[in-house]
Amino acid sequence: MTPAAKRPETLQQAIEYFSDADRCFAYVVQMRWPTGKVACPSCGSENVGFIETRKLFECRNKNVGLDHKRQFSIKVGTIFEDSPLPLKSWLLAMWMAVNCKNGVSSYEVHRAIKVTQKSAWFMLHRIRLAMQAKDGGKLGGEVEADESYIGGRARFMHKHRRDQVQRGRGASKVAVMGLLQRTSADRKSKVRLQVVKSIKRPFIQSEVRKNVEAGSTLYTDQLQSYAGLDRDYVHGVIDHAEAYVDGQVHTNGMENFWSLLKRTIKGTYVSVEPFHLFRYLDEQAYRFNERGGNDGDRFELALKSIVGKRIMFKDLTGHQGVA
Repeated sequence: MTPAAKRPETLQQAIEYFSDADRCFAYVVQMRWPTGKVACPSCGSENVGFIETRKLFECRNKNVGLDHKRQFSIKVGTIFEDSPLPLKSWLLAMWMAVNCKNGVSSYEVHRAIKVTQKSAWFMLHRIRLAMQAKDGGKLGGEVEADESYIGGRARFMHKHRRDQVQRGRGASKVAVMGLLQRTSADRKSKVRLQVVKSIKRPFIQSEVRKNVEAGSTLYTDQLQSYAGLDRDYVHGVIDHAEAYVDGQVHTNGMENFWSLLKRTIKGTYVSVEPFHLFRYLDEQAYRFNERGGNDGDRFELALKSIVGKRIMFKDLTGHQGVA
């Protein structure tokens, strides 16, 4: 295997770096198995050989069942599995998705790496799966809580869809709960998002208590759904009818994030189906929370998260096919 050269840190460097198939392969191997010991994705054995001519690994563990596939590629067990596209296409698409501040559309990926728009759409959803972060425990310190509605306005919809929404047969907007842990001396601000059924008290307070440590300082607007949280938190409330800031009491951090998110959805993706919205929320939260690093840092962090995550096209479209 060709040893990995110095990692890329800009889009231009990434294009040049990943133009070599052997270098792409060595880079993904290094990210997937940083210790240098390749493990079989089926049985976990590190007694693995490499078939240079076919770029395949072979597990030498014979004490397993008949369903054990001894030969496996670098893609097996990752978001790339069963994809006929070369690694260089995947890596460039991931670089774009991870580092474009306002997101990247499937049409842009389609033009950039010469795949169909349908393939690009599927690729981006698989990449978003790798960008899903673990919750990392509860938020603490000073936390802003706010809610927003995401979705198109009826006046911008096709007449058929607009009529459905106005007759109550479709949802035009989806409620999203946002929590932002403010910057402190040892960490940058961090956001956490969740699609909620409603902004009524049970749903809102459930998310707050699930994600914010008791005793933290919580800042919200005057929405009545937050009433009663002062029993568990130091609760500061700002009335937007009177002011937007009162000392440290404000939700401007979350308001700024909503602005960025809606600019991304309306400007780049244009139309996001409600059942896919959480994937776009994960994507935007990832870029925001990892903004402290450079492009190369964000890319490597996402690439290290490709293992054990897989989604099928039928899962995204609801087309289960014939049994």
